[in-house]
Amino acid sequence: MDMHIFIVEDDAAIFKALKERLSQWSFKVSGPDDFQDVMGAFAKEQPHLVIIDIQLPMYDGFHWCREIRAVSQVPILFLSSRDHPMDMVMAMNMGADDYIQKPFHMDVLLAKIQAVLRRTYAYGEETAHIIEWNGAIIDLGRGAIRMEGQEADLTKNEFFILVALVKAQNEIVSRDELIRKLWDDERFVNDNTLTANVTRLRQKLAMFHLEEAIVTKKGIGYMAVTL
Repeated sequence: MDMHIFIVEDDAAIFKALKERLSQWSFKVSGPDDFQDVMGAFAKEQPHLVIIDIQLPMYDGFHWCREIRAVSQVPILFLSSRDHPMDMVMAMNMGADDYIQKPFHMDVLLAKIQAVLRRTYAYGEETAHIIEWNGAIIDLGRGAIRMEGQEADLTKNEFFILVALVKAQNEIVSRDELIRKLWDDERFVNDNTLTANVTRLRQKLAMFHLEEAIVTKKGIGYMAVTL
């Protein structure tokens, strides 16, 4: 299912940045041309999720949240530079699904969007597109891990091992199980190859200071832990 995100944001630079990044994830992105007629654009577009700022021309985001909630249960995320607790309380009481403060990290926003869409539409119910681990974002769609603007260049085997360990976070995954999973995925590895892959994975995770988050359980296997 192609997901459509409706962004009510009057800062053209922020809107453009959001649209460009979300489009890379195959989201359709639109917004109102006229901030006096947000509901007209909303009704026309019929989006799957709304991102809305509080400070807007004419009427604020709370007004439009109330208007949308009067006709729809579509997920709503507030995105605002205002950090007063009452703003957050008002947003949640009006039926918003989350409140994100500016400045924000795009990877965090993407993770929150994915989470809300999964909860609402069983989006990606077989596998999540993003996993957060120790502050890093594991992008299952692109086969990458990134943190604070940096991205590690992992091989397919290294990424496969990382995902297998993180999905079983804080639980031991045996060497035999990892080898079997790789074999089932048509990636032949033997015991020595597995050791070499884990060693290289740790070396690459060092750029995020996460090399110690992959723990060896001698004679048993490996475990991804929360630092």
